[in-house]
Amino acid sequence: MKNIAILGSTGSIGKNTLNVVETHKDAFKVVALAANKDVGTLEQQIRKFRPRLAALNDLDAANCLRERLRDCEGIEILSGNAGIQAVATIDEADQVLDGMGGSAGLLPTFAAINAGKDIAFVNKEVMVMCGALVLEAVRRNGVSLIPIDGEMSAIFQCLEGARDKPADIHRLLLTASGGPFRDTPKENLYKVTPQQALRHPNWEMGAKITIDSATMMNKGLEVIEAKWLFDIELDKIDIVVHRESIVHSMVEWTDGSTLAQLGPTDMRIMIQYALTYPNRLSTPAPRLDLRESRTLHFEPVDREKFPCISLAYTAAEVGGTLPVVLSSADEVVVDAFLNETIGFMDIPAVLQCVMDKHEVIADPTLEDILEVDKWAKSTALSIINAQR
Repeated sequence: MKNIAILGSTGSIGKNTLNVVETHKDAFKVVALAANKDVGTLEQQIRKFRPRLAALNDLDAANCLRERLRDCEGIEILSGNAGIQAVATIDEADQVLDGMGGSAGLLPTFAAINAGKDIAFVNKEVMVMCGALVLEAVRRNGVSLIPIDGEMSAIFQCLEGARDKPADIHRLLLTASGGPFRDTPKENLYKVTPQQALRHPNWEMGAKITIDSATMMNKGLEVIEAKWLFDIELDKIDIVVHRESIVHSMVEWTDGSTLAQLGPTDMRIMIQYALTYPNRLSTPAPRLDLRESRTLHFEPVDREKFPCISLAYTAAEVGGTLPVVLSSADEVVVDAFLNETIGFMDIPAVLQCVMDKHEVIADPTLEDILEVDKWAKSTALSIINAQR
C-alpha cells in the first residue's frame, strides 16, 4: 500500500485523485490533505478518508474546520504556509500529489522534494518559474517527478524506454483542443465574457486553467514546462490543435515515426498512472472507442489570434526570470478577467506590458524568483488599475 499526501485536495485534481484512491482502497492510503479555504469539501474528505493531518491555508477556515471536526479523534488540523508544508513533508507519505495551481505551490513542492518525497504533479507554473532549480533538487534528493497534466503525461509515456536517447527525438508535439474560441474570429474575441470563456468544449477544470486554455496560455506554459521536464531544445517543441482531445500528445522520432498517447478526456487515467508508475491498474474512467470517434483532426495553431503562445516562446527563449514574470502576471490578469475588470484580449496586452518592464535576472536563485513573483503580480495589478 502506498501512502499519499495531497496538496490541493478540494480542487478538480484533488477530487479526481480521491476518486482513484476510493477505487483502489487496497493500493492507496491518504495520510494528509491540504487545501486553500474550502472548509465544507475538506471536512467531507477528512471524514471519508481519515488522514492523520490536514491543513487549510486560510486561518479562519482552519479554525472553522477544527470546530466542525471536534468529534473526530486523531486528526491534526494546521493552517497557513507552515500547515501546507507540513502536509507536503509528513513522514508517512511515500508520494506527494501536488494539485495546487500557480505560484502558491512553489514552496510546498520544494519542501516535499527536500523531504525526500516522490512527486506526482500538475502544477506547471512551478516548472515554468524555476524548472532548473526543481530538477536540481530532484536529482540531489533522488526522488521521482512524474507529471499528471495530460500533455506532459502523454509525452512521459511515449518516451518510456527511451529517456536516455534524447538525440533520437526529432520533436515533441503538444496537442491543444483550441479551447472554446478555436472557431471564433479574432475580432469577436474582444467582446467575449468570462462565462463564455469558461465553457471548455472537452475538459472540466478549474477556472484559472480553463481561462488559460481559452487564451491558449496553458499551452504556452506547457511548452516551457516540457523544455525543462524533458530536457529538450525549444525549437523541437511544437503545438498542434486537435479538437477531439483524444491524442493527448506525440513524440516524433528522427527516423520519421511518431508515437502518440490516446485516451478519453478523463484526468483519472493520468493521475492513477502517476501514482502507480511504472505499473498500471484498471480505472473508473470510460474506455476509448475509436469506432465512435471515427475521425481525428489536426490543425496548426493561430498565433496571431492567440498571442499568449508567442509570449510564452519569447519568455522561454530569453529565460532567466522572464518565465516567472509571465506565469505570475498571468495569475493576476486571469483573475481580473474573471472579475470583469479587463477584457479577454487585454490579457495578452497586459502580459506583454509587464514583460517589457522587467529587467531579466539570467541565473536566479529561489529568493530572486520569489521576489520577481511579487513584482510581476504587483506590476500587472498597477497596469490594470491604470487602465480603469
